[in-house]
Amino acid sequence: MTKASDTDWLSIVRSAGTTVGLDVDWAEPIQVSENAIYRLPGCVVARASRPGQLQAARREVNVARWLEASGVSAVQVVPDVDQPVDVDGRAVTFWRELPPHKHGTPTQVAAVLKQLHHLPAPTDFDLGEVAPFVRLEQRIAAAHILTEDDRGWLREHLTELQQRWARLPKGLPWCVIHGDAWVGNVAATDDGQVVLLDLERTSIGPPEWDLVHTAIKWRSFGWITEEQYAEFCGVYGYDVTKWAGFELLRDIRELRMTTMAMQAASNKLALREQAEHRLACIRGDYGARPWSGWKALE
Repeated sequence: MTKASDTDWLSIVRSAGTTVGLDVDWAEPIQVSENAIYRLPGCVVARASRPGQLQAARREVNVARWLEASGVSAVQVVPDVDQPVDVDGRAVTFWRELPPHKHGTPTQVAAVLKQLHHLPAPTDFDLGEVAPFVRLEQRIAAAHILTEDDRGWLREHLTELQQRWARLPKGLPWCVIHGDAWVGNVAATDDGQVVLLDLERTSIGPPEWDLVHTAIKWRSFGWITEEQYAEFCGVYGYDVTKWAGFELLRDIRELRMTTMAMQAASNKLALREQAEHRLACIRGDYGARPWSGWKALE
């Protein structure tokens, strides 16, 4: 298997850009990991995926175009470009670069989610249902920092969560959801826009799946205050922590965040301590929530 670090991302982006007639002479890397993001001339951003993501990229392009037509502020694809472009099994898509921006506030997140959750589902393509456990088994298997005891516990925990998901309590009506609605995927631009980013997980599912992201910032990690969370609930009009299924969605989110740290630590040893800390928390070694010490992966 070819490692992401061995991939000639620049050649892939240049090949795709040339195919659709975009200027790629001065492609500048923004982020390179298992995927790659490059800045192109003319305020264009190119995103190249890991192998096997052509269908997912096509769906994300469809979602972006649909949201733009529906009046929801979200990242926009470059118009009049036939995309995604397939380059040796890697999907490349082209997006309009955002103006200067920062992460959205909890109330901004609530407002854009409320707008999204009230949209009727698209009729010209299938969003599919939310996949809360996507890639978790692979992350656990590939995490070389784990002891066999930790790996075994994680697999048992995942199985338990999957069984609980099959008995998910009734909540709000399922609707269009973002699927990964943390503040890093909601941008507040300097000119006053609030923009949804990273649309690959957009699907049909319980709106609580989007809301739990902000809830655990208060209840699990203390990253926001109780007052900020109350403002979030006031704008959206619902408090997910009072729902019978909250603890299940909380536990799944925390597991996803833990395995993401393990994946990152496999490529960056400095993140190992953070990954191990998260695992110790969800295993119960640090007592009741909120837990201290959870930090952003950098």
